[in-house]
Amino acid sequence: MSSTRRVCRLGLAATLIYLGATSAQIAEPRLIHSEKSLYRQVLVYEDDTSRCLCFTHQCSVGRQSCIDLKFPQHLVFEYTQMMLGALFLTPEPHRILVIGLGGGTLPLTLEKLLPAADIDTVEIDPAVVNVAQRYFGFRVDARLHVFEQDGRTYAHQALHAGKRYDLIMLDAYDNQYIPEHMLTREFLSEVRALLQPGGIVAANTFSQSRLYSNESVTYRAVFGEFYNVKTGNRVILAANGPLPSLDVATRNSRRFVSAFDGLGFSQQTLLDRFYTSVDWYTGAGILTDQYSPAYLLNGSP
Repeated sequence: MSSTRRVCRLGLAATLIYLGATSAQIAEPRLIHSEKSLYRQVLVYEDDTSRCLCFTHQCSVGRQSCIDLKFPQHLVFEYTQMMLGALFLTPEPHRILVIGLGGGTLPLTLEKLLPAADIDTVEIDPAVVNVAQRYFGFRVDARLHVFEQDGRTYAHQALHAGKRYDLIMLDAYDNQYIPEHMLTREFLSEVRALLQPGGIVAANTFSQSRLYSNESVTYRAVFGEFYNVKTGNRVILAANGPLPSLDVATRNSRRFVSAFDGLGFSQQTLLDRFYTSVDWYTGAGILTDQYSPAYLLNGSP
């Protein structure tokens, strides 16, 4: 055997050993909790770096909430970062409503950022509340409250009870998409009515969806012009009244430079994603309680 061939084989062997060691070091996520609730399967997976709440066994593509085990204060998902862009439009909200709990990342972060705020969180599934408390550090206290009921039912009852909010965050998902009854003009009209004058709504949805145009025209019909903030997800930021200008958003954003750095992302990077230009088909049908979008979600023509 020539020395060259021997060196090549030794190199290949070393490479295979290295790859084998690397593969062994990459731990597969392990299931640490599973329960079947009235609404869904609720699963918690964990690996060496993160812990995630999922509603399907394909947790790599269906994660609802995650925490970084080494830096638990960091926001893992970009959509949670984008939702906080609402603070550029209303930097000192005193009453906040969050519909959809997940692991509790949004209400916990808001409580830390806004020490004077009172936060109501609505979650339909008691199993999700239990998991958020057991595995993700969520807890109820004097400023952070949780209501175990349907988000639309809560909004309707809160409106008639005279409650009003400075900021409402819509983050309700099942294992596929936003529940249909929280996509419609009727629901969004109640959300707007729940807002104080000048109050802000932040809605988490998808940047690519068969409902993209329908959602856009529906929000436009209820709120008028809104900000799009997009990466893989899209966050819609709209106002109960005139939409604050980008100059106002820029000034307000400077309050959060240090705080957002501590959460693992840049205030300026988030601000740079704000835009109001129309990027949807304006002739799409407005979503209503009578016009169900279900056929668009299940792939029917």
